[in-house]
Amino acid sequence: MGERIRSALMVHGGGGGGWEWNVWKGVFEAARLRVAAPDLQASPRGLAATGLDDYAAQVRAALAALPRPRALVGASLGGLLAMECAGYADALVLVNPLPPAPWHGQLPGRDWPDVVPWQRDARLTGTRRALPDADEATALFAFRHWRDESGRAMREAYAGRTVARPECRVLCIASMVDDDVPPALTAALATDLEASLLRATAVSHVGPLLGRNAADCAAQALAWLSQR
Repeated sequence: MGERIRSALMVHGGGGGGWEWNVWKGVFEAARLRVAAPDLQASPRGLAATGLDDYAAQVRAALAALPRPRALVGASLGGLLAMECAGYADALVLVNPLPPAPWHGQLPGRDWPDVVPWQRDARLTGTRRALPDADEATALFAFRHWRDESGRAMREAYAGRTVARPECRVLCIASMVDDDVPPALTAALATDLEASLLRATAVSHVGPLLGRNAADCAAQALAWLSQR
């Protein structure tokens, strides 16, 4: 399959940050990959005016700074952004990704305000419910680091984003339980993309990143990337 992957860009989901990838980053760096996991930034026009194009431009710029062959790893909203920027990557890893059109029609319906108050309205009890497979320290850290998100970006994602079919190899990772992106939807997307599919033991949307078995999930993704 060519030269071994040398670097990876990890793109977080809505309301999160690069911190979501701390476990994965450690696993990948232990294998001597160069890893970047930046925080997506609001546009100069403000968070409410920030769209997917603003985030995609940041992903492309960050990816261009990494040596090839390089992997693009995205979770949730970051997975959709990874698919949009796949032409700049040599491999994709999509963790419970928000799917592009026409698969978006199978997502649960949601209404998004101009600014989604995930930081403002965060509660530790709510974070524990969202992360049933995380330990107490991880849940507390996540509670303190959620951020508000652009409703415009979320509306654009849920309205359906048309992306080109990735030409690089793709691994899709689906949690066993996911109330945001149904596992069957991720499996169907993987079939359509002729991608590999890893069914993670996680029982939440961000469990593959923040759950107790996150390191094992990262190691399995790394093993797939290491195949030549």
